[in-house]
Amino acid sequence: MKNITSHTGTLSIVKREPSSLSGNPRFTCEVDGYRFKTTVDSMHGYAIQNYQDERVTVAIGTHYGQLSLHSIHQTT
Repeated sequence: MKNITSHTGTLSIVKREPSSLSGNPRFTCEVDGYRFKTTVDSMHGYAIQNYQDERVTVAIGTHYGQLSLHSIHQTT
């Protein structure tokens, strides 16, 4: 993953994407005006739902030319 940046704001899940070939969930999300997707077959597809409407700090980067989630944690 390249060009990783950090953003803080309220997480909103915009859309549920089709599952991967392995059956793992994927989502399009938005934080602080940045729209990104969870990567294929990563644990973020499951964990991201726990942060819905919560204040979080995310690290997002470019993965195969698309903004993708690198890491997420809740902020207070």
